[in-house]
This record gives sequence, C-alpha cells and structure tokens, in this order.
Amino acid sequence: MTLPTIKKDILLVDLTLYLRKHKTLIIPDVHIGYEEALNKQGILVPRFQFNDIIKRVEGIFLLLRKEKLPIERIVLIGDVKHEFGAISDEEWRNTLKFLDFLQKESPDMILIKGNHDTMLGPIANRRNLKLVDSVDLREVFICHGDKIHRIPPTAKTIIIGHEHPAASIGDGIRSEVFKCFLKGTWKSRPAGKLLKRKLDLIVMPSLNLVTEGTDVLKEELLSPFLQENLDAFEVFVVAQPGEILYFKKIKDLRMK
Repeated sequence: MTLPTIKKDILLVDLTLYLRKHKTLIIPDVHIGYEEALNKQGILVPRFQFNDIIKRVEGIFLLLRKEKLPIERIVLIGDVKHEFGAISDEEWRNTLKFLDFLQKESPDMILIKGNHDTMLGPIANRRNLKLVDSVDLREVFICHGDKIHRIPPTAKTIIIGHEHPAASIGDGIRSEVFKCFLKGTWKSRPAGKLLKRKLDLIVMPSLNLVTEGTDVLKEELLSPFLQENLDAFEVFVVAQPGEILYFKKIKDLRMK
C-alpha cells in the first residue's frame, strides 16, 4: 500500500498527516470529553469515543509501520480536550491516558494550544509537556488555525486544524457527510511589505469521531485562514479508515 500525498513529502494517513522529511506525525483536534459535554446538555450519547480514538490511532501507527515510516515526533495540533472550563475527572484520566499512549510511540511530543485548551496546562504539566502556539519546521508552519500568527519567511506550507472540515457527497438523491482535508492557498502580507506572499494551506479534519464536522459546502467557516478563495480549495475525503478519495475543488462539488 502506498499512502497518498497531499503535497510532496506530506502524506495523508487516515485522519492525520505525516511529514516524511521531518518524520513527524500531526494529529488533529481530538476533543476528549465531547460526549460528557453533550450529556451535561441533556443529549444522551454513549461514551465510546475515547476507545474508538485509540483504535483509530493504532490503525494509523500500523499503516506507517507497513510503509516503514518511523515516527520521531508527534504534534497535536490543538483542542486535545473539549471543555473550556474546569477539568472533569474523566477528562483528566482520558487525556493523560491518550498522551501516555502517544508517548509510547514517540517520546518527542509537542502540544499546540487550541481555543478549547484553556485548561490543558495542568494536564500537560503532569507529563512535562509544554503548550506552544505554533511549530516552525522551516518550510512547514503548524498552528491551530483559530487566529493568524506571524508566519516565518522560510515557510512554504501552513497546516491548521480548528475548522473540522467535512463535505457532503451525494448522487442527487441522497448525500452523506464525510470528514475531509482541504488544500488551497493563503496570502500572507509580511510586516513592511507591500506585496502578499502566497503559501500552501492544508486544513485537517478532526479526530473527534462523534461528529463529522463542518460541511464546507453548506456551513459558514470560522477560521481566519479560510475567509477567501474557499471555492478553489481541493477536497480530499476520508471515505473510511485509511481510504482517501480526491474530489477536485469545492466549486466542482457545489455544481453537482
């Protein structure tokens, strides 16, 4: 099996990205505790997500082993837990379990702070992990995506989470929503420069398995990175674990 690429040396591995040059696995928004938050709102859903996430990530590790692609670093791109406020006992336990599970695969782990991670600091401190706003890998810049950062001059590609993109795919009679990656461009205006610099932008789906995410064909997007030229973004649908389907551009899907 050969893993599909979204850009040279950036591989699509189910709901994650693998940077071949940096031997780095990027894991998107997990939102541990999401079902508990729904239960508090009176929405009764079974709490299966944590075990399902572990199984899904184990499958991702297996795919990389089959391709002989080592993981020397793991980057969590933000929103590891869901609740903004106090940390529940279940969130404490499951978030620590998840971090321990990942560190068995790669002790080198970086946590990017998402907008839901206001209370993640105490959990990160338990495992001597630091929360950062972004990760600069020279040609690749990684951030959560809820706000614009100063983009380093060496960056050619920006990778974000936050938006949880999904796409409704149908045959004219019925449609189904699937998680998806988006790839397009974003223009950055460096300080003191008149001309904007165009960079590749990759948007990751969430690893929250309770909901597919935001339908990019029908719903308003929130990330400041996604306020222009959305129709020109290419869509890579995650049809099922490990299966990626290319669906051209958002504008093409709108026409169907």
